[in-house]
Amino acid sequence: MQTKQELFVKLALDAWSIYCNRVTKLVTELTDEQLQHEVSTGRNSGVYLVGHLTAVHDAMLPLLSLGEIMHPELENIFIKNPDKSILKKPSINLIRQYWKEVNETLASAFVKMSADEWFQKHSAISEEDFSREPNRNKLNVLINRTNHLASHYGQMVFLKES
Repeated sequence: MQTKQELFVKLALDAWSIYCNRVTKLVTELTDEQLQHEVSTGRNSGVYLVGHLTAVHDAMLPLLSLGEIMHPELENIFIKNPDKSILKKPSINLIRQYWKEVNETLASAFVKMSADEWFQKHSAISEEDFSREPNRNKLNVLINRTNHLASHYGQMVFLKES
């Protein structure tokens, strides 16, 4: 029988997996041309959002103490700078490949984590702060990143119409 902690982790991981799969399916279905369009007038392009999500997910590896960032070059392009910057972006095919690679790495690491590990502090919080705010744990990072992923998925769905 699952503990409440294990059940809560399973619920969070299921939500994460659902949205990763939705974005993966969408990114696979959209053409390169569709991904180059803005999700709405004056907003980010689909390719920028996929690169952004990839960079954010990649940064989860060290944050959750699961390893090093796989593609550090993405941070400057897709996190620190806006879509309209003059920075050269990787090709759409390379971004798709990075998306798949980073998320497969995370999924592989997630299944090895115990429920107790999910309730431990992430690497961006001190022991002192964590003792005062135990909710700032690895599971909270996953939940926040799932919400972030769901939000951008909702934007990218509009690219189907383009």
